[in-house]
Amino acid sequence: MSSVFGTNIKLSVFGESHSREIGMTLDGIPAGEKIDLDELQRFMERRAPGRDPRSTARHEDDIPEFISGIKDGVTCGTPVTAVIRNKDVRSQDYDDMKNVPRPGHADYPAHVKYGGNEDYRGGGHFSGRLTAPICMAGGIIKQILSRKGITAEARVDEIHGIQITDEDSYSKAMAEIDAAREEGDSVGGIVSCVITGLPAGIGDPMFGGVENVISQAVFGIPAVKGIEFGRGFDAARIKGSENNDPFTVDEHGKVITEGNNHGGVLGGLTSGMPVTFRVAFKPTPSIAKPQKTINYETGEQEELVIKGRHDPCVAVRAVPVVEAAAAIAVYDLLLGR
Repeated sequence: MSSVFGTNIKLSVFGESHSREIGMTLDGIPAGEKIDLDELQRFMERRAPGRDPRSTARHEDDIPEFISGIKDGVTCGTPVTAVIRNKDVRSQDYDDMKNVPRPGHADYPAHVKYGGNEDYRGGGHFSGRLTAPICMAGGIIKQILSRKGITAEARVDEIHGIQITDEDSYSKAMAEIDAAREEGDSVGGIVSCVITGLPAGIGDPMFGGVENVISQAVFGIPAVKGIEFGRGFDAARIKGSENNDPFTVDEHGKVITEGNNHGGVLGGLTSGMPVTFRVAFKPTPSIAKPQKTINYETGEQEELVIKGRHDPCVAVRAVPVVEAAAAIAVYDLLLGR
């Protein structure tokens, strides 16, 4: 299956942007884990559309309906399956796009892969709408991890080149989003995430490393184009003497490092320091400006103006999705330690 993640747990995501419902099945969660459904709903609402003037105008309740795996707020040990009803769809907005792929979207390669049978409405299975099931799974796992003293917290670091360090820079970044929307355009951004509470030695060398597993989960989020851990690409611009983090022992006798350029991961294994990474999100490809595309039937180039409701910057609503992906990956790693 294309939408399955995990080795020790298995997460499968199903549905399309304009299908009757979307959902997920999370297999491998042990029995007896208490899940606060109110807390889960609050987490879901951080991602839900239509809650912010800078997000899409599409408004969905995003209330999980559990079909199996949780009884009286406690996991049963069987696969946890839940759905979310799609209620605010306007499929007619995509009638003119059946034969013209949208630039920057998966429309064309999906058309080739599925022989023209793909659900193109709202991006179908490639839509950011499918991050809601990721948040369902991640929201459940975040609660389990919190009881183990492990947290995954993300924030927006940068919008269209504007680094957010204080209230003034935040206001400038939001103004940049507003300006792009007024122009019928969009902007990208960077989301950072910090995972705390992981002991040293989690993960595997080479292909089963912490960075590998987190990256696989994070790249399941549409619009992600890059990820870096610790100092990331900047480490290639400095010397080893600058990049290496000296080891020391804290007042409790725990081995730590004086810095964290390595982002909490060495050789694919956790070092005991916070795991830090940053994720690059491309600008939303659905924009109101005229764009050049081709027509499948005529084989000729033509102009396309995209209708519909879209986020001018997906990075803003992606923050809880990054947390969810990180939590899912970390839990999978913990179960395999």
